[in-house]
Amino acid sequence: MQILDWNSNLVHKSRVKTYNGRNIMQIDRIDRKILSALVTNGRATQQELGEAAGLSPSAAARRQKALEDAGILRGYRADVNLRKLGMGATVMVTITLDSQSEEAMAAFEGAVAESPSILRCHLMSGRNDYHLTVRAASIEDYERVHRQEIARLPRVARIETAFALREVVNRTVPPRLLG
Repeated sequence: MQILDWNSNLVHKSRVKTYNGRNIMQIDRIDRKILSALVTNGRATQQELGEAAGLSPSAAARRQKALEDAGILRGYRADVNLRKLGMGATVMVTITLDSQSEEAMAAFEGAVAESPSILRCHLMSGRNDYHLTVRAASIEDYERVHRQEIARLPRVARIETAFALREVVNRTVPPRLLG
């Protein structure tokens, strides 16, 4: 029997547990092996997934499809080395808005989504309202991004900037989930 999980995806009932009022898909050791193989190589073939998980290619494909249907696998994308494309500066920017009203946040978030230099934006708890990750060619290029993009974002009261010296860890999934 299939039911809808909390994201309205079809999932087999035996693999769903309720946690804090939400239906969450439970994954097992085999699912973790498939996820681990896909995190390492998003272009892995069904044969390669089957070998990694100790399954036939068709069984691995069914498992992969179930992970996609449950919304656990949201997509596949290329890991682009931005430094090789001339985008060598990683900049962390914290933003404080002049108001935390719904209108102020919506205006800011809408403008951030249109900004071509911002890679990530997180709404934060604590002293600052948002944390941005920006890539630029250089510190001088970031100055342009700051003037032309970030300083023009609506409702910004304070901007704090820090430059990453070196990337130490860059993961899409915590290793503990992949077991």
